[in-house]
Amino acid sequence: MAPEYVVPLQKEHDRSAFDCKNDGLNRYLKQQARQDAEKYVAAPFVLVEPDAPVVRGYYTLSSSLIPLDELPAELARKLPRYNSLPVTLLGRLARDKTIPDKGLGEFLLLDALHRGLQHAQQIASMAVVVDAKDDEAEHFYKHFNFLSFQRTPLRLFLPMTQIEKLFP
Repeated sequence: MAPEYVVPLQKEHDRSAFDCKNDGLNRYLKQQARQDAEKYVAAPFVLVEPDAPVVRGYYTLSSSLIPLDELPAELARKLPRYNSLPVTLLGRLARDKTIPDKGLGEFLLLDALHRGLQHAQQIASMAVVVDAKDDEAEHFYKHFNFLSFQRTPLRLFLPMTQIEKLFP
């Protein structure tokens, strides 16, 4: 799949058959994602097939803040002493598990990181933050060098300075 097939969620996208094997993530895509987009609460992006509007994966992005004291001390020392710092929240990421895995999860993550970097170049964001749902999700993100927060282990982040190196 090429990046041009990851687009903002629209009414015409067929979400009915999507199944990532997680009821909450399925329900969100099918029942709430469009409402969040219309209310500017989250920006859902979907991976659709080249020849049809069938959704095969999705993620959401939104702006957020993190407390400076949640960051590892060695990183916090290099940042301004604000109480909180702007980040991009990768709120949800899921792929359709009814089709063969062709690296769609990794593809969606890289697309989200690239989009987050573009956002950060226009509106400040020092990292992309994710909340891993479980140990498997944590392992997935750590494979891409995400770091744990000090007090919230399943909350992870990847600094924009590292994301920048992925997209020279």
